[in-house]
Amino acid sequence: MSKALQLARKGYYSTHPNPRVGCVIVRDGVLLSEGFHEFPGGPHAEINALNNLTGDAKGSTVYVTLEPCSHTGKTPPCADALIKAAPDTVVIAMLDPNPLVSGQGIEKLKNQGINVITRVLELQATQLNAGFVKRMTQKLPFVRVKMGMSLDGGTALSNGLSQWITGPESRHDVQYLRAASSAILSTAATVQNDDASLNVRLSADQLNQQTGVRQPVRVIIDNSLKLTGNEKLFELGGEIWIFTTQQDEEALSYFKQNHKNISIFTSVSSKRIEIRDVLLKLAKMEINEVLTECGSTLAGALIQQQLVDELVLYMAPDLMGKQAQGLFDLGEISIMSDKIQLSISDVRMIGRDIKIVAKPCQP
Repeated sequence: MSKALQLARKGYYSTHPNPRVGCVIVRDGVLLSEGFHEFPGGPHAEINALNNLTGDAKGSTVYVTLEPCSHTGKTPPCADALIKAAPDTVVIAMLDPNPLVSGQGIEKLKNQGINVITRVLELQATQLNAGFVKRMTQKLPFVRVKMGMSLDGGTALSNGLSQWITGPESRHDVQYLRAASSAILSTAATVQNDDASLNVRLSADQLNQQTGVRQPVRVIIDNSLKLTGNEKLFELGGEIWIFTTQQDEEALSYFKQNHKNISIFTSVSSKRIEIRDVLLKLAKMEINEVLTECGSTLAGALIQQQLVDELVLYMAPDLMGKQAQGLFDLGEISIMSDKIQLSISDVRMIGRDIKIVAKPCQP
């Protein structure tokens, strides 16, 4: 199963909106074949492994990191293909998290006399597909907030200047976070202040991809539609989704007529876009993982509403002074029992900076 998980990671940057899945076929201790899911619409891991066989799979053991699908989508059911291949045993890391189909693939296999073993290295398989699992079970994407800061917690000078706090190695590392994400979420203020592109600037070779570089959707919250359409963001290809409360047809039509890659979602319920509503909408549009690159206001709102799954903080060994803008706008916390606790899962050096990965503790 460890080998199957290694194979699944080969699709880390390319399978959106599908899960990352690997498959290994073994008989009498000999590796017969292997495969992984490479891109949406392409063969699933089990099919690739079966297609790579030089002989047959009869009497073998199949290791797969996700329960074989039992329904027809863009591809035929993998459970049916496995039944036809006639292995003795299928070992599964995690069940399908979709409550509408979970367990059906296993039931199909068992009904045909195939021995099924489940939950082998389940935690690792679940972590590899945290976004897909959360979208299936909670109807929300996995939200990762990335921030750069000085040693004293500054994210920008008082005049708004923030380029660059962290070093080139950290900025290069962020490119891999972007490449793994289904969408990058930001605000109009961040786009305009930083002249941000919010795209992946790595090559297919750097990502070890055979199918090219997938650009995540760029999602911008722009309450009053302050974006002009002349920002660098719009010079690049790829989808851009703007969430706004602006109802002026002239302003809206400008974007629709001049930028064919832009979709605009308007809200009439309030003067401000509700971030939870945005995330719910993104999940409906099959967004698994969201990387948030923003200022303290949106970052603070996400934390206060318990919408953050992971924080990735790059801390530079510099001091910016007490007038610098802070990391999170959380309002006043007057008693220690109200502080927001985090659990640190990883700390490492990236160039001269420190990268900290943390998760909010459950209340």
